[in-house]
Amino acid sequence: MLLIFLLIASVLLIVISTSRFRIHPFLALIFTAILFGLFSGMPLDRIVESINEGFGGTIGQIGIVIVAGVMIGTFLEHTGGAYSLAKRILRITGKKQVPLTMSIIGYFVSIPVFADSGFVILTPLNKALSKEAKISLAGTSVALALGLITTHCLVPPTPGPIAAAGILEADLGLVIALGIIVSIFTLTAGWLYATKIASRHYIDPNPDMSDAALQEKLKEAPRAIKAFMPIVMPIILIVLKSISDFPTEPFGSGILKNVLGFIGNPVIALLIGVLFSFTLPRKFDREMLSTTGWIGQALLNAAIIIMITGAGGAFGMILRNSDIADVLGEYLTDARIGILLPFIISTAIRVAQGSSTVSLITTASLMVPLIGPLGFDSGIARALVVLAIGAGSMVGSHANDSFFWIFTQMTGMDVKTGYRLHTVGTVVIGFTSAMVIWGISLILL
Repeated sequence: MLLIFLLIASVLLIVISTSRFRIHPFLALIFTAILFGLFSGMPLDRIVESINEGFGGTIGQIGIVIVAGVMIGTFLEHTGGAYSLAKRILRITGKKQVPLTMSIIGYFVSIPVFADSGFVILTPLNKALSKEAKISLAGTSVALALGLITTHCLVPPTPGPIAAAGILEADLGLVIALGIIVSIFTLTAGWLYATKIASRHYIDPNPDMSDAALQEKLKEAPRAIKAFMPIVMPIILIVLKSISDFPTEPFGSGILKNVLGFIGNPVIALLIGVLFSFTLPRKFDREMLSTTGWIGQALLNAAIIIMITGAGGAFGMILRNSDIADVLGEYLTDARIGILLPFIISTAIRVAQGSSTVSLITTASLMVPLIGPLGFDSGIARALVVLAIGAGSMVGSHANDSFFWIFTQMTGMDVKTGYRLHTVGTVVIGFTSAMVIWGISLILL
């Protein structure tokens, strides 16, 4: 109970210190992580080790991706490419359908691409669409984020659901088939929440650019198809890598697989996208690549996002190494509430330590000895257990989740608004998924 109390107190401390006292999130996260470690009785050397491991590990995974994504976004913005692309898309979808468009794009992109990487890649397009449609960035960003999270947690080949299916010996085909059904309802709930609730909070997609300046920039903008390449090329490369990693080895096991594995790594794929962004200006000037040019500006903007994201990773690692996930898991496994049990365990672990993938894997491991006693040993039952765990792993993205900080920093949201819109949104889609899974279980089990 002490760990649970400390978790609640830590979250409140981060929210109050950043929103009311205007303390920078980096400081709030780092000092809260240290305090949690001290009060939980963690050895002093373990506290330092956890902070370094969490900070460095998070930046190692997502740091260059963020930098490259911000570089692409900077070139798309300064050349007007993002806006010419937005105009082309809006001719097809209409200005009232931007949130739905971003939900669907996020849904498909996050099947092969991690949700946080997908958000970084698609943010320039999202901002341009929101600016052109003259609507709040809050609604479209929440729609995009929830669309990304939906397939990230429910539909293989995302690593989390694949790992959970392997641990529970669930049929991957069934998991994919049922996951698609559940995810459609989840996506719909996320889109409705974004349009009916999140969009009420107005955030200017680009407060520094007037409509007149935008029209002037469009005169020099590259064609939409050319502007699309820095965004779509990294996604294509990452998808090809995911396909090449299938057990059936569709591209063989030789040099082609190795090449796709290299260029399809998110870091390399995004850097290739950066190279494509260099083709966007009508007149390329090497000054753009200097410390005072567009690249220098992008690095400065990315540095703030990276530092806060790394601090969030440090806080998450402190929680993970405190064994709070094991405490919650063991406490909840004594409950007997059917298919909702794996959902509740996964939710508790996700809220406690921040990573949806860790939540999926940990909960699946805890559920292995309970599959037989709970009557979940059929093929469909095992698949539904995997999906219930995935539903729980969506719930409660907050200060210990790196995606929360990427979301708030790249949209310009303060922490309080991030909790009101993003965190609540993840609760909505997680519980929607759980209710759909419960309904399916009543029919099929």
